[in-house]
Amino acid sequence: MDMEKLVALCRRRGFIFQSSEIYGGINGFWDYGPLGCELKKNIKDAWWQDMVRNPPPGPDGQEITMVGLDCAQIMNPKVWEASGHVGGFSDPMVDCKACRGRFRADHLLSFTIIFPNGEKTLISGLGSPQQILELNAKKLERWQKANGVIDVWPKPIAFGDLNEEGRMKFRCPTCDEEGMLTEPRAFNLMFESHAGAIKDDANKVYLRPETAQGMFVNFKNVLDSSRVKLPFGMAQIGKAFRNEINPRNYTFRSREFEQMEIEFFCHPSESMKWYEYWRDLRKKWYSTLGIKSGNLKPREQGKEELAHYSIGTTDIEYMFPFSEEPQELEGVAHRGAFDLNAHMKHSGKDLSYFDEEAWSKDAAGRKTNSFKEWLKGNPAAEEIEKYQYVPHVIEPSAGADRFTLAVLCEAYTEDKQPDSKGNLEERLVMKFHPRLAPVKAAILPLVKKDGMPEKAEKLYRELKQCFKVEYDDSGAVGRRYRRQDEIGTPFCITIDGETLQNDSVTIRDRDTLQQRRIPITEVEAEIRKALRSVS
Repeated sequence: MDMEKLVALCRRRGFIFQSSEIYGGINGFWDYGPLGCELKKNIKDAWWQDMVRNPPPGPDGQEITMVGLDCAQIMNPKVWEASGHVGGFSDPMVDCKACRGRFRADHLLSFTIIFPNGEKTLISGLGSPQQILELNAKKLERWQKANGVIDVWPKPIAFGDLNEEGRMKFRCPTCDEEGMLTEPRAFNLMFESHAGAIKDDANKVYLRPETAQGMFVNFKNVLDSSRVKLPFGMAQIGKAFRNEINPRNYTFRSREFEQMEIEFFCHPSESMKWYEYWRDLRKKWYSTLGIKSGNLKPREQGKEELAHYSIGTTDIEYMFPFSEEPQELEGVAHRGAFDLNAHMKHSGKDLSYFDEEAWSKDAAGRKTNSFKEWLKGNPAAEEIEKYQYVPHVIEPSAGADRFTLAVLCEAYTEDKQPDSKGNLEERLVMKFHPRLAPVKAAILPLVKKDGMPEKAEKLYRELKQCFKVEYDDSGAVGRRYRRQDEIGTPFCITIDGETLQNDSVTIRDRDTLQQRRIPITEVEAEIRKALRSVS
């Protein structure tokens, strides 16, 4: 699939526009048009319904408790100090002194390594950016030999000749000048702002770089207000902001984006079971919404890739047309107790969980019913942890914008279909799963006379109470079919002369092009049936 064709379609049909386009746009920001916002909303609604309101049974067949939150985009800066974002949420950045280009060092210094058996793998540098800069030819040769690597590619960008100090000189990937790249330096990815009348450090705040921390700092509030018991999850859909050095690949890497995120809290002894549950569930979910091709590629991160807090992480990746390597749609991470412990340390608040039910169940033989009194007897740590502990957290974190882009890529189809004379003609069709399609059905009177428009308008008014539908009476019916194919409408409902006689309509399937007659009273049920179907 040609990415340029998809981008052109998205603009022409009102899926996605460049933000501030009449002023030349702004890099890393995008606007969703009339069809795009419907598509993205359907994706978020499907996620909320399937993961929050009606999640499938847990690993032992138990019902899962999920609650929703909608946290502020600007929080107390101490939240980001505790989470490590203020001190450590940065990328190494290099500048070109010749063309003034700016690049992430880990992207610039990535290599495809080729093993003797022909297998290829991508690595983001041979150690830290500083270590990479200090590589010399002999070190590289020893590294290749030690790791069984027979080639490293691309050399023209990453490596030039040795300078006088024996260090590698690097070429700029934009202007190809050699030795003009600066030393890597930290570049914080958070957007800064100020809350209050005075713009000083005391009033400095940040736009959130992720939605997760709002759920962690509300852990006790949810426990106290909702009467939930572990295991349970919090879910949130919301905007996040990262000052990406080099936004690219259409909407894939943007500076403003939307996350669909869960923080699932559980007992440490059961955390691996829940990690595997959420990992497998999230893999499966994408395939139920039309991502059935080999483009979906889950990948368990290696130990060297894991974040410092992570016990295990699975990246659910998709093979986008703009890349030769699969790119991340979602990460399912086992975060351990890192976040709650960090916020307990920095806030001084107790964020542990007391399992009152387990305490009451084991009451037999105790001299006291008071947990605090029992603690004075200095029980063993493992005994205490039966009843009071800091939960472990499993985090499925999906990108709403990235999945929207994946759905657009997967749906884009060019085929040939016979016209009214039997001649094959090119057809562009967006094969969205009906549940995600921006428009569920189009109501088409065959002609603008003989009572057909009145009949069609009545059906349209009835259906739009339940679904997003369109009424279209402009042009030949074949042309109207093509318009609806191009925006991904699953069904076209045609009102014709026979409708006036027996109240039946023709329903046309977008993908198969099959047409059949059904009673007009069954149209709503047909659409609902398609929305419930699993791909």
